[in-house]
Amino acid sequence: MGAGTGRDGDMVGLLADRQALRDLVETYAHGADRRKPDLVASCFLPDGTLTVHREPGADPASRTGREQIAKALTGLERYIATMHLVANQLATVDGDRAEAETYCTAHHIYDDEAGVRRDRVMAIRYLDTYARTHEGWRIATRTLHCDWVEDRPLTIAS
Repeated sequence: MGAGTGRDGDMVGLLADRQALRDLVETYAHGADRRKPDLVASCFLPDGTLTVHREPGADPASRTGREQIAKALTGLERYIATMHLVANQLATVDGDRAEAETYCTAHHIYDDEAGVRRDRVMAIRYLDTYARTHEGWRIATRTLHCDWVEDRPLTIAS
């Protein structure tokens, strides 16, 4: 994973494709954090699939189609704020298809039952397949794996 061929088999095309994939993943993160479920859904093919493995060993939740994916994102509304920090991405491009593994650290801010502000930090890996469309690259399938979770009190600097 981590190379491939661009539109015309050239390095410039490959780099442009890999940057477009990166932009797509960052648009997804922005849409999640800004509570724009339609923006997140637009990152997918119309029949795209989002599968989420929230906890190791738990049954995954899967949604297919832009409407269902947008609806799934409303689950983030229970948090005061979120911040998805996209990190490493290893992408392989093969013509009009691509796949990638992308790391993300996601912060989820909330108040617990005692009123203590907390940060639920998730180490996430996105395993994606992509298709090039007339709209540009879109996610065909996204499988989200949560490798670990840390829940801690949030200290706000003054």
